[in-house]
Amino acid sequence: MNNNYAIVFPGQGSQSVGMLGEFLHRFKIVKNTFEEASDVLGYDLLDLSQNGIASDIVKTEVAQPLILTSSVAIWRLLEKDFELAPACMAGHSLGEWSALTCSDVVAFHDAVALVKKRGEYMQTAVAEDKGAMAAILGLEDHIVQSICADISNNQIVEAVNFNAPGQVVIAGNIDAVEAAIVVATEKGARRALKLDVSAPFHTSLMRSAADRLEEDLRNITFMQPKFDILHNVNCKTEKSPKAIKELMLEQIYSPVLWSETIHAMNIYNLFGIIECGAGRILTGLIKRIHKGYESFSTDNLTNYEKTLTMLKRRINQ
Repeated sequence: MNNNYAIVFPGQGSQSVGMLGEFLHRFKIVKNTFEEASDVLGYDLLDLSQNGIASDIVKTEVAQPLILTSSVAIWRLLEKDFELAPACMAGHSLGEWSALTCSDVVAFHDAVALVKKRGEYMQTAVAEDKGAMAAILGLEDHIVQSICADISNNQIVEAVNFNAPGQVVIAGNIDAVEAAIVVATEKGARRALKLDVSAPFHTSLMRSAADRLEEDLRNITFMQPKFDILHNVNCKTEKSPKAIKELMLEQIYSPVLWSETIHAMNIYNLFGIIECGAGRILTGLIKRIHKGYESFSTDNLTNYEKTLTMLKRRINQ
């Protein structure tokens, strides 16, 4: 049995109106997962995902449970079609909650409720017109970090997502982010542009959101993970439920070390990595981070069937 593959779960930005439409019409297990989430949320998540407008599903308190539900739905479908046994898992930001759910650390209904609150807390931690995020393309990580350090005096701007070589996201107070964009451009960035996000996620400005979520986590049972999960904060695995809770709180105000996480998978001698859920953002990043891995997506029925065929072929090797 060749289980030398990893499964990764996307974060915010992977949502779109009509996402997973083919799956929802064809597979009851996918539809049921959306209905289960709707019962927790108190509104029809399936209808919103298929018939809503983009401005509705971009709201972080909506986007987070929507993306989690999409990933869990595809995981359940894969699990129904194939005996999944990945060597390891990881999730990008919010996607780490999907990894925890699919590794049986936290119950799905609890995860849906928690990520809705996580989204609300993160959105309101900083006034809407005071925070910003920006993508810096074409500069090395240490240069971006140096720019942020030089600007952060009275205001905060930090490197928060190390997504791939030459692709770093910064976040913080809006004036500091705009100043960093100017300096990054002067230093030769290929592109430096603000993102359509009003909250400075994964910065130290998010500590109040972590404090609020800590209260909610006290009443939630976590179990030991069924599969290894490499965490955003330190690119390491953890077995202790208590320690995992602490890492998920720290993650809110800490950088997402995505490139380092993918490289940390080297110890598993993987042949490939499967992106589980909507979109292909992580698939594209992985190709840039580690050219030695095959990458697979499940964002539409064609790609899902290709991935399933690949798994069945590999299992017999």
